Amino acid sequence: MATAILDFGIEKALEQLGVSNHNKGTSTGSDWFSSEEKISSYSPVDGELIGTVETTTAADYEKVIQTASEAFKSWRVMPAPQRGEIVRQFGEELRKLKEPLGKLVSYEMGKSYQEGLGEVQEMIDICDFAVGLSRQLHGLTMHSERPGHRMYEQYHPLGIVGIISAFNFPVAVWAWNTALAWICGDVCVWKPSEKTPLCGIACQHIIAKVLKENNLPEGISCLINGDYKVGEMMTKDKRVPLVSATGSTRMGKIVAATVGERLGKSLLELGGNNAIIVTPDADIKMTVIGAVFGAVGTAGQRCTSTRRLIIHESIYDKVKNAVVDAYGQLRIGNPLDENNHVGPLIDKDAVKGYQNALEKVVEEGGKIVVEGAVLSGEGYESGCYVKPAIAEADNSFKIVQHETFAPVLYLLKYSGDIENAIDVQNGVAQGLSSAIMTNNLREAERFLSYAGSDCGIANVNIGTSGAEIGGAFGGEKETGGGRESGSDAWKVYMRRQTNTINYTTELPLAQGIKFDL
Repeated sequence: MATAILDFGIEKALEQLGVSNHNKGTSTGSDWFSSEEKISSYSPVDGELIGTVETTTAADYEKVIQTASEAFKSWRVMPAPQRGEIVRQFGEELRKLKEPLGKLVSYEMGKSYQEGLGEVQEMIDICDFAVGLSRQLHGLTMHSERPGHRMYEQYHPLGIVGIISAFNFPVAVWAWNTALAWICGDVCVWKPSEKTPLCGIACQHIIAKVLKENNLPEGISCLINGDYKVGEMMTKDKRVPLVSATGSTRMGKIVAATVGERLGKSLLELGGNNAIIVTPDADIKMTVIGAVFGAVGTAGQRCTSTRRLIIHESIYDKVKNAVVDAYGQLRIGNPLDENNHVGPLIDKDAVKGYQNALEKVVEEGGKIVVEGAVLSGEGYESGCYVKPAIAEADNSFKIVQHETFAPVLYLLKYSGDIENAIDVQNGVAQGLSSAIMTNNLREAERFLSYAGSDCGIANVNIGTSGAEIGGAFGGEKETGGGRESGSDAWKVYMRRQTNTINYTTELPLAQGIKFDL
């Protein structure tokens, strides 16, 4: 077996999660599917086969949707606090299985073990948030213009929520959606990334156990596996009123057009081209920590990864040298070894994208400051390990305008005041996460103002990467406009209804209209 399996307890973790080699990808863990097409999951850590998953056929999909539709009938009438209790139990199961699930995330996706544990903790946190929210699905009351009338708003569940998730957060993003959708009274059908299918099966086993113990229908949580063709079944299906999709902008545009054509709702979390502005009043030590983790965490495969560092010319060399020095201390290797900072890219296609970006930035006139390379030899047998690279560039370069899902950081120089830096920050098609490093209150407030950052997330003196459960997560422009997780993001999983009650013996019409019979 591979070194990772022998030395880091992966085999035991797979057993604890009920995920062994040649697993079937089913809706709830029962042997529903019998497709001849299979997905093989290879770890980017060591290139070893973890397991195989059967894909969902059209007939399988139809059975899943029928099962989910039937489950919705009983789930929607259960009081929201009782639905919250089910989510609470799911969170407790996640606490028990945090270590093995974190290891599977790390091994199948390639992020560091600490990041894998952090992702499972996000699942636990969103469950806690949802449990409290289950008692706060509030509407509004309004004064009617007609005497003896009362008006109010209330929210009702939508039905089936379709979830399409990406490989880089193979479990957390699903939980962000399902925990809220469940307490809202929706049922969920999840298509995990075909690059991390076993993480999906592991999560499905966990929630299936909770549902069975509470004598609840399995259709509350369903799983489908496969490539984009399986996702198309869901995006075209009128029985799925909401599709939440996380992935590339290219994918998101296809989903939005397909769902929009049938007048469905879509929640899109797409690409990011995130920048940190570094002003003359920045704390350099804090800047280096935020920029380096933002650029190399998850090997640059976060939608919130730092892609651009916009530095004032007066401190440009100082900041550049500090960041370059920090890169010299990075340790690259098996992500299950907590001594390493950077693990592998997800696959060799991602490696090609990384190499292409470094070639393109030089072709466009940029300068490589920290050389990149594909690593080989002992410990790097999968061919997915690369050195995080830094390049001096200009914001107008085509490659800088493009989101490269790899650890490539572009250094950009600005002059003048903060207005110029904000123009550079906003001068890309994406609008997810942004940050400014400054101890100048005026600069910070200007960055956060209505004429400042155009991103869905704007931070001061922290990096672009990561987000807290309590706040709504998402971005603008080609990032899609969706919002998940905290604040009032729950409303997207429900339909709003306005109610008017007449408690008199008269029927006055609005705006004083007379219609006597």
